[in-house]
Amino acid sequence: METPWENLHLMPASPLLDELHGKLESRYKIYKLREALAALEGDYDAVWIDTPPALNFYTRSALIAADACLIPFDCDDFSRRALYGLLETVKEIQADHNADLRVEGIVVNQFQPRASLPQRTVQELVDEGLPVLEPYLSASVKIKESHEQARPMIHLDPRHKLTQEFVALFEALG
Repeated sequence: METPWENLHLMPASPLLDELHGKLESRYKIYKLREALAALEGDYDAVWIDTPPALNFYTRSALIAADACLIPFDCDDFSRRALYGLLETVKEIQADHNADLRVEGIVVNQFQPRASLPQRTVQELVDEGLPVLEPYLSASVKIKESHEQARPMIHLDPRHKLTQEFVALFEALG
């Protein structure tokens, strides 16, 4: 789909994906996304796939199709346990389906720099040698406004602190 923003196209999910899930999984169609993306090679500078937080067929299919993945992390124990599970899944997918898949980094989300729990939790990940990316993304209601208006942060409020953190993170990914 075209968007109002130059060089940005979207392919939104459909409610029908839920109905197709079982059929695709039972017919071993886990490589279909990789095949579809291969057909687009050369048409786009980058393709970003946003998956649901669950480790389901669609997330696994995206990891099989991807060159790299970013893992969002929300600075709590639940996210930490999910992170370790996802890292194990990435290792399995590397071993069985996509040896070239790499974890580009862990994106710290909803970071509150004055609170001790997020600071300690993120520092423990860094100390474990995990690829935690900087800058950490601040908690802000502005992102919810961005979602509500269906406008990227850079177009909603280019000077906002969170927007600048997103820009810095994008530049760090190079």
